[in-house]
Amino acid sequence: MDEIEKQKAAALPSQLLVTTVCHPMEYAKVLIQLGYEPLPPRRSTTLFGRPAMVLPNVFQYIKYIKQSDGFFGCYKGLSARVLGLIAASQLTSKVIHACGIDFPEMNDPPNIITDEEPKIEDYIKLGRRDVVMHTASVVVSYPFHVVSIRMMASFIGKEEDYSSLFGAIMSIYRDDGILGFYHGVVPKLLGDLSCLAVTGVLAYYVNKYLVKTKDLRYYTVPLLTFITSTLTYPLVVVSTCMAVAGSSLKAGNPPAMPVYPSWQSCWRELLRIKQHKRGSSLIFRYYIAPIAALQ
Repeated sequence: MDEIEKQKAAALPSQLLVTTVCHPMEYAKVLIQLGYEPLPPRRSTTLFGRPAMVLPNVFQYIKYIKQSDGFFGCYKGLSARVLGLIAASQLTSKVIHACGIDFPEMNDPPNIITDEEPKIEDYIKLGRRDVVMHTASVVVSYPFHVVSIRMMASFIGKEEDYSSLFGAIMSIYRDDGILGFYHGVVPKLLGDLSCLAVTGVLAYYVNKYLVKTKDLRYYTVPLLTFITSTLTYPLVVVSTCMAVAGSSLKAGNPPAMPVYPSWQSCWRELLRIKQHKRGSSLIFRYYIAPIAALQ
């Protein structure tokens, strides 16, 4: 585990840099996931030339945020995301030790990227290790994730309580107590762990029957992770909505957002109105009229 901590510490500066540079895009994506569309759709065509109504892309969305709150306003919620990354990097292994989890593969993970015939036992061991580590990482970092989302969501209602990191933390605690920092954690974990499990199974069979060399096997897991993450993306939207639902924010209450008794009801409602994939495309965004408007 000491080696794992060293690897995470070494990767942290690059993660923080990428997070900072890309935060305005993440900011716009979160608002889109919450269903906030301040700019009207316009007439255009699809890639195949069919008439369609298109919504502003992520760069037009960022421009709108900048016009409203200025350049630094595009970085609202970044401080909480940075703290979440640092906490996950430094505390994940400590949480695992505190829970008394001691798998041999935690300290000596099997090497699955070789030229040899893949062994299902190695993939199972590595999958079990990744599930434990990812779960611990989410437990540690998720409260900062909720703080960040609510700070960004305050753009919709312009709530001053969420204008600072400390103010956001106090507002969440005042509204929902300690459990408020874990709103939406179930769909988040369900989506992430499903992605890990499916990727692991597919990687074994792809490396066993299709990809035979070590050099190519380096790309198997990243490629499959990208594919499986698109399948579990609706759970990301559900998690984002539930992180805000029922709070003191305008974005989490009617008419901006329906009342969701549970994340399952949020999932069903988003499926019903065909909004379960909103934010998955940041460039080509086509307008889908609400069900009520079609009736």
